[in-house]
Amino acid sequence: MTAETITRKVRENRLRRMAERQGLQLQKSRRRDPRATDYGTYQLVDPYNNKLVAWGGQNGYGMTLDEVERALS
Repeated sequence: MTAETITRKVRENRLRRMAERQGLQLQKSRRRDPRATDYGTYQLVDPYNNKLVAWGGQNGYGMTLDEVERALS
């Protein structure tokens, strides 16, 4: 793993905890095709109502970590 990958993972975990404290769940797209529009992107979900709270694409996901952080702040 590169230092950049580790830094991104640490930030992702911090944002997951931040979302949990607000009663939300941070979900990452499971796409494995780097050419897909939602590859490596995120969405915020209310797990109790199973509803999207914040997303960037038409079908959910689509948010960068910067956008997730802004949505949670």
